[in-house]
Amino acid sequence: MDNAIYASLTRQSGLMAEMRVVANNIANANTTGFRREGVIFAEHLTALDRQGDTLSMANARGRMLDLNQGVLTQTNNSMDLAIEGEGFFLVEAPEGLRLTRAGAFIPSAEGELMTADGHRLLDEGQAPIILPAGANAVSVGADGTLSANGLPFGRIGLFAAPEGVALNHQGGTAFSIDAAPEPVEDGRIRQGFLEESNVDPIFEITRMIEVQRAYELGQTFLDREDQRIRGAITAMTR
Repeated sequence: MDNAIYASLTRQSGLMAEMRVVANNIANANTTGFRREGVIFAEHLTALDRQGDTLSMANARGRMLDLNQGVLTQTNNSMDLAIEGEGFFLVEAPEGLRLTRAGAFIPSAEGELMTADGHRLLDEGQAPIILPAGANAVSVGADGTLSANGLPFGRIGLFAAPEGVALNHQGGTAFSIDAAPEPVEDGRIRQGFLEESNVDPIFEITRMIEVQRAYELGQTFLDREDQRIRGAITAMTR
């Protein structure tokens, strides 16, 4: 296959990957606690001859996670919690521990604080948080301290991935890590608030248009290369 086609195909593949990421960002622009993602491209150079000529090929190597703070929206629901600053809530999913910034929690029939997906919220010791029997007027301090009827009974933990360990997106607003999560001390919890998605819809739509145009340009080039090769084959076989 012609080198120009190889280079164009790798570019098209990367653009398709970026389009999927941008579309997912737009779809989650209103998802509580969602974190915007981007695609990381790498350039690979291959030697063509001994004179130093090279072929440059692009490759979508991975995804970049945007951890910038989202806007906090007041809900006045006592079980809606938002993190101001660094850190994630730690929840227990069937597949293992997960980090999330989505703080809409509800008490289960047993009094455990859970996400809408049924994942249990964990405290600073990574144990489930259980509301005391008959508790009402539950308050949450900025440091995560939980109180019911004026008496403290636990503390919500804030965690993050250790330095150098990547967050692995598990769908929606949940992330896993390939190491034990570390406590975070700098984050603050706001009761009665939810953190919105940090996606900028206007930016994402603009980027989608740019990627689509770049892809169409690449497809036009491939079509012309195909016509050129077909024409050369036809001329040689006459």
